[in-house]
Formats: sequence, structure tokens, C-alpha cells
Amino acid sequence: MTALLLAFPKESLAFSLTGLQLWFNRMVPTLLPFMILSGIMIRLNLTEHIVKIISPVFIPLFKVSLNGIYALAIGFLCGFPMGAKVIADLYSCHKLSKKEASFLLAFCNNIGPVYFLSFVLPTLRLKLILPYIFGMYGLPLCYGVFLRYTLYRSLPVSVSALPSHRLKTILSAAETTSPASLLDTLDDSILSGLYSIAKLGGYMVFFNLLNLAPQALLPPASPTGADWGAVINCLLEITSGISRMGGQSPLIVLLLLPFGGFSCIAQTYSMIKDTNLSLKHYIVHKLVLSAITLFYYILWLLFFPSSFLL
Repeated sequence: MTALLLAFPKESLAFSLTGLQLWFNRMVPTLLPFMILSGIMIRLNLTEHIVKIISPVFIPLFKVSLNGIYALAIGFLCGFPMGAKVIADLYSCHKLSKKEASFLLAFCNNIGPVYFLSFVLPTLRLKLILPYIFGMYGLPLCYGVFLRYTLYRSLPVSVSALPSHRLKTILSAAETTSPASLLDTLDDSILSGLYSIAKLGGYMVFFNLLNLAPQALLPPASPTGADWGAVINCLLEITSGISRMGGQSPLIVLLLLPFGGFSCIAQTYSMIKDTNLSLKHYIVHKLVLSAITLFYYILWLLFFPSSFLL
């Protein structure tokens, strides 16, 4: 990599700038506010009360605690690697057991719907919405239900390592506690969010720089042939790879999205590395989800070929 940086200074600068721009323009404004707010809610024991409105739907399906429902909701709504961060934070605060955290990590850390609808589908020039939404989010939810009744069937119905305070207790404590304690909570959440988002920026720059290797070693893509450099770009860092692929080979991108690319794997590791949650098991589940997604699109092609990739 050092040799490539010296041999291709112009390209290395472009790749670094791409990673930095993607981080600053997409990750910082979309993830940092959620990181800070989620940190506040976890530290004030408010997570259980936030999700009570949706718990009648998800608890019968997944049979997890209210904190588990909170992690599930954030993981699906906010996207990589927010799901992993929330699960790790809840587990570190003893609000999730290890088994429940491992179960949730297997399917709750996905591409965010705002990112998927506003960037992925338009870039791939795909007009249909519902079939792709099901492929991106319905399949992981179904996979989570399948895991709950197979590998994790022994998981207790209600899991909470430490009982949470009731909302009235929190509010009364807030009234009687000096403002400094609330400000300390905000300060800790901001510091934790900034630390996490800064690490993600480093990962995005580094994995974009790795694109120097295929660019140097692979022949230039022909106008009619596949751009394997762009495919490798997607595998390394999914966002810049999608931008580079455009509407070319949308099926490859759709199959790589559940996996997320090596940058997302590294980002997930950075979120859980201070816990004893297994990255290996996480990767295995991501590969299984990618295989399930492939099977889903094969069925679509077989039964509805006229609407495939529209």
C-alpha cells in the first residue's frame, strides 16, 4: 500500500477524498445525531419506554425484551453500523444478555432505509420499490424469526440482565438531581458519538484507499465488459462502489448490500470490539443472508421475469 501511495499519488488523493466526502456528507449528518440521542436514552434508561408503542407487534414475533426491540428498531431504521453500536451499548450497560445481543446482531445491523431509497435505488436506476424493500428488510426480519425459533429457541422470553428504572423514577430523579448530572449524560453521549463517528471516517478513507490495488493490477474495463474494479470497489466500500457502478450490474450490488462490504464489517467490529460479542458469527450470518437474497432474486427471475430488475 505504501508503494501504491507513492506510485499513484493523484489516484490515492482522489480515493482518500472520496472516502472523506462520503463520511462528512452522508455519515456525519445521518448517524451522529442518532448516536448522541441513543446514548442519552440508554444512559437515562428510557429505551424501554420509547418502544412500548411497537412492542405489541414485535415481542410476539421475536420474544425479546423491550431493550431488544429498541435495538431492533434502531438497527433497521438507522443502518450500518448503528445497529451494532446500540446493541453493544445496551449489552455493556447490562440491559441485554450476551445471548440476546448475539441474536439481535445476527440480523439487525443493515443498510438504512433512507440510504436505500434515496441513494441505492435511484443510482441503480430501479423503479420498483416494494420488492426491493422486502429483499433488503423483509428477508432479514424473516431470518430473525427463523433464528429465534431454531438456534436461539432457548433464549428466555423476557431478557434483561438488570431491571430498568420506571419512567416515573427517572423523571423524579431528574427533578431532584442537579443539572450537572444531566449535562454529564449529554457530554458523555456527545463524546462517545464523536469518537465512534471519527473511527468510521478512518475506516471509510482506508477502505477507499484499498481501491488502488485493483486499479493498479486489473486491466482497464472495456466499454462492453464488466468493470471488475468497480465490483471490488463495492466489496471494499459499498457507497463509493455503488456510485462507481451506476446502473451497471444492479444485481451484483443488490447481492452485496446485505453483506455490506468489508468496510461495514470493520465498522461493525469497531462498535463491538470492547465486548465479547463474536464478529465471526456476525459475518457468518451476513453470508447466509446474502445467500438467501440470491435465492430470493432467482425466484423472482423464474416466476416474474418481465418485472425483474425494473
